[in-house]
Amino acid sequence: MKVKLLNVLAVCLVTLVVLSPGLLVFSIVWGRHLEFVKMQHLACEINKVPTGNSALITQATGTGLSQQQTNKEISDPNLVNRLLIAAEQYRLASILQWFVLITPIFVGLGIIVYDRYLVYRAAILKEKVEMLERLWQQSIE
Repeated sequence: MKVKLLNVLAVCLVTLVVLSPGLLVFSIVWGRHLEFVKMQHLACEINKVPTGNSALITQATGTGLSQQQTNKEISDPNLVNRLLIAAEQYRLASILQWFVLITPIFVGLGIIVYDRYLVYRAAILKEKVEMLERLWQQSIE
């Protein structure tokens, strides 16, 4: 029973290891897509013109007033703050994604280096034991 459970756990672990890069890439792409959609929404808010006054604006002064209104909406502190927050969130998300991507690589490299170190120590210990056995054999003769 324990062997079957161990085999099931091993299969689950291997499946997770095989699928995790794909899931990680999908999560990165999905996050970027959501950020892109948010940025498009913010860009639409910047270029938004009130529907009730749009006919009056175009009739009265042409494009001069709409340019001023767009510049006023761009300089809106609330909108600027939202853009800055979105940029900071993007940077933080980028750092976290790299951390999630690089951490398993470093863990894997650490395991490999530690395994090589254990093999190296075992080889040195074996050499010392062989040397002591030769000295012991020489002392008997």
